[in-house]
Amino acid sequence: MSAAAEGVVSNPRSGMSFLWRRQLDSYPETGARVMYLAITVLATIMLYYELYVGGSVSTLILANLHMSFTFFVTTLAFGNLIGAFGSLFAGLTDRLGRANLVVFGLLFTGVFVAFILPAATNKWVYTVEGFVVGVVEGICLVATPALIRDFSPQTGRATAMGFWTSGPVVGSLIVAGVGSATIPAVVNDPRFWTHEYRICGIAGIVVFLIALVLLRELSPQLRDQLMVSIRDRALIEAKAKGIDIAAALKHPFRQLLKPDIVVSAFAVAVMLLIYYTAVGFAVIYFSSVFGFSLKDGNGLGNWNWGFNVIAVVVIGMISDRFRVRKPFMVVGGVLAAVMTVIYLMQAGHHPSYYTLAIILALLSFGLGVAYTPWMASFTETVEARNPALTATGLAIWGWIIRVVVFVAFLIIPHVITSVTPLVDYGATVSADAQKYKSELALPPPPPSIVAIATADKAIIAFAQTHQAVVALATKDSVQLGNAVKFAPELAVLQAHPALFTKLAKYTSPASIPPALVAKAITAAGGGAKGLGVLGTISANKAAIDGVIAVAPQLKTLAPYASQLTVLKNAAPDLAKLKQYTASLEAYSKIPPSVLAFLSAHVSAVKAAAADTAGQWKTWYWICFGGIIFFLLSIPLLRGRWSPAAARKDEEEHEAMVAAELAALQG
Repeated sequence: MSAAAEGVVSNPRSGMSFLWRRQLDSYPETGARVMYLAITVLATIMLYYELYVGGSVSTLILANLHMSFTFFVTTLAFGNLIGAFGSLFAGLTDRLGRANLVVFGLLFTGVFVAFILPAATNKWVYTVEGFVVGVVEGICLVATPALIRDFSPQTGRATAMGFWTSGPVVGSLIVAGVGSATIPAVVNDPRFWTHEYRICGIAGIVVFLIALVLLRELSPQLRDQLMVSIRDRALIEAKAKGIDIAAALKHPFRQLLKPDIVVSAFAVAVMLLIYYTAVGFAVIYFSSVFGFSLKDGNGLGNWNWGFNVIAVVVIGMISDRFRVRKPFMVVGGVLAAVMTVIYLMQAGHHPSYYTLAIILALLSFGLGVAYTPWMASFTETVEARNPALTATGLAIWGWIIRVVVFVAFLIIPHVITSVTPLVDYGATVSADAQKYKSELALPPPPPSIVAIATADKAIIAFAQTHQAVVALATKDSVQLGNAVKFAPELAVLQAHPALFTKLAKYTSPASIPPALVAKAITAAGGGAKGLGVLGTISANKAAIDGVIAVAPQLKTLAPYASQLTVLKNAAPDLAKLKQYTASLEAYSKIPPSVLAFLSAHVSAVKAAAADTAGQWKTWYWICFGGIIFFLLSIPLLRGRWSPAAARKDEEEHEAMVAAELAALQG
């Protein structure tokens, strides 16, 4: 068997040129063809893994790089728009070839994801670097299905496209699987997101090395022909020598901008809105609406993507077996529409983990049943117009789907306004609320009461730490007041105890000897002042005696005179605090920074939590409408509804191929 027949490049090459000279001049045998298809699928899986890896740690990226949800979604939107023009550029692969773009695109994205993006320390650097990666991936992700088409005849197209379609799904599954396996239940380091990027990027470099050595592509003369079955190989190789490549590639977009291609591409794009929503926001949705952890959110993704992988591969094989595409599109679209309604109705309720897992599995399975046959049918529709322009047709599809996602991602923040407070503050508010649950169970004291408690904080603290002193001051409050009121008189009595003891022996002031009276007046200050002091002492004898009776107790209060004065003056305000004692005490246990954070954000978080279910429902109704539009567009595509009619077409084609081959050989 010749080297060419084995699928090895037939043109002789020297040195290392095989690393960039990749064209095959003859159609490869099955073993080599399957290898090229497998490498292309592997490259696709890797590119989508790199594209979607941020979704597994989206909440950490938002927190670490200080992104609002609106900013995050807007960057995703513009990333898709930029990727759309990368996809449009990929239409040039009809002229330039596909393989080298895929191979060296893998190198570029692997290096960026492993080393450059994880080094980003602010949202703008991360965003711009992500845009650069998005352009390259937009090119590669159109070149890969073009390679799949080149190496797969129409009778095996759905199977091949099923494996290619598994690329984005397996990429998403790997994101979820690696995330659920490597992300801890509680993440304390917001820079942990870089860990997931490095794992992904290193894997991308490994896939690049495999593609660098092994990936090949058909020459333009071979790939620009329509191949219905593998039995067409001999005819295609015979006709290849006479193909006018320049003529076939003339005015490519003018040839393909037709309703069956443009409307069908738009229809599948809007059907996949729910898929792209899951890719970008599933973890955010599960955490903000249902309260699942980052780990459990990625675990639900395993169910979602796992069942989708099963659908795209198995249904591709079954579609090829029955030779029809459209019935499978209808069945898959209807199942996806029904499960979308069931899924959106869960918002606002508390479904279990496994309830959501089963709903997601069936929804994702339905999308897979619809999408793989569509992809096969779409490439067949492009081939019906011009098989030489497959990459151009896929570029139109890639551009439309990314523009649709761009517009959708611009709309999402306006439909779902609740995510930013829930993502930015919800976790902290929830954690603090749980930690201080018993304290927050009491109603908060009014601001005026808090102001009083704050202003009188020092005297309240004194009262709490000197309860015996305050109790004594309260018990002897009358005497304490009289001690202040009659301080001059008490000072005279204290200075001359013997003199006033003698005076006390006389029951009538008239009986006091004049000399003793004069002496008392002098002791009290002399003259009118002395007479006044003596008069006050005489008139308030009971009150003054009461002060003298508790003098030892009052002496213990003397060091606290200033505090007791402040306490007395603050008594009216402190009386207002009594009915709030319990709440003031409870809230005093909450750190001021925590209380300030809760005060600033708890209302917004509560309002967002109340609104978020309804807002997500609105968006998912839009996704439901996209699926309905897809179902209505199915008749535009090429292909039979009946397996019998499809088999008859195949038999007629084989007869035509035999006749043409006989004519060429004879």
